[in-house]
Amino acid sequence: MNKFKRSLRKRSPSIRSNEIIDYKNTSLLRRFVSEQGRILSRRMNRLTSKQQRSIATAIKRARILALLPFSNSES
Repeated sequence: MNKFKRSLRKRSPSIRSNEIIDYKNTSLLRRFVSEQGRILSRRMNRLTSKQQRSIATAIKRARILALLPFSNSES
């Protein structure tokens, strides 16, 4: 009778334990940026708040150093 039954399978973490959050790791940072160039929310990323803060600062540093674009120029 419970309408709101959640799935019992555990979600896989979006960052593996061997991956280091760093502004130079652009392949990792691109997974957390939308097509428009916005940083995705914590719920969509499935990150902890500490991880989300470090991802956000790393993306901002990478943008300033021109490793990542500020916005998508195709639109």
